[in-house]
Amino acid sequence: MDVADPPDTTTAASVHIRRVDRSALGMIRRLNTAIFEEQRIINTFDREDLLMLLAETEGEPVGFKIGYRLEPGVFYSAKGGVLDEHRENGVARALMMEMMRRVREQGYKRFTYDTFPNMHPGMAVLGLREGFRVTRADYNPRYEDYRLRLEKAL
Repeated sequence: MDVADPPDTTTAASVHIRRVDRSALGMIRRLNTAIFEEQRIINTFDREDLLMLLAETEGEPVGFKIGYRLEPGVFYSAKGGVLDEHRENGVARALMMEMMRRVREQGYKRFTYDTFPNMHPGMAVLGLREGFRVTRADYNPRYEDYRLRLEKAL
């Protein structure tokens, strides 16, 4: 059962991050459309250990992150984004750090995500700065970009 948590993380930029349940999918869909200009969020929400985080500034949603169990011991951050006007303020990093903290507490040993460096260079840079390693690279014809998989031990 999904349970929403109260805000529990604040960055220097006054960003509050909280866990949300499926009742927040409407807001996440609106953010996803504004950020990525596409309707698709992830293929399915029927995933083991689904975790959805919402970032807010002054009570307004500014970003999200969604992830789930990829395999035993490995948590996969499937999608996340921050509205343009709130980028470069540490919101994406705060979302990632909060997700990693939560899944580490659940016993996960590794954290991984895919990024498209030509479309979203900030996530590749963030991962490398935070000690992630590139574990896979391939070309994705749907997005016409290379896809990098980054991974880090928790």
